[in-house]
Amino acid sequence: MEKEIGKVSMFFGKIGVAAVRISGSLSVGDKIHIKGHTTDFEQKVSSMQLEGKDLKKASKGEHVGIKVSDAVRPNDVVYLVK
Repeated sequence: MEKEIGKVSMFFGKIGVAAVRISGSLSVGDKIHIKGHTTDFEQKVSSMQLEGKDLKKASKGEHVGIKVSDAVRPNDVVYLVK
């Protein structure tokens, strides 16, 4: 079962980080599925940052950086995998 919890707004390729606008809640250790036109992969959230500071949990409305294992694109949807 998957629940939409955010959308990618930017991708920083050199450091492998996706900027995600959170619309639900997300914690380090959660499993996510990122899906878009050419994107489709699952991974565990290993690290998350907000304004350069490490974050354990992100809440609705926050714009966080998430380390990703593959390239993502703006408007790719982030789902929480239960």
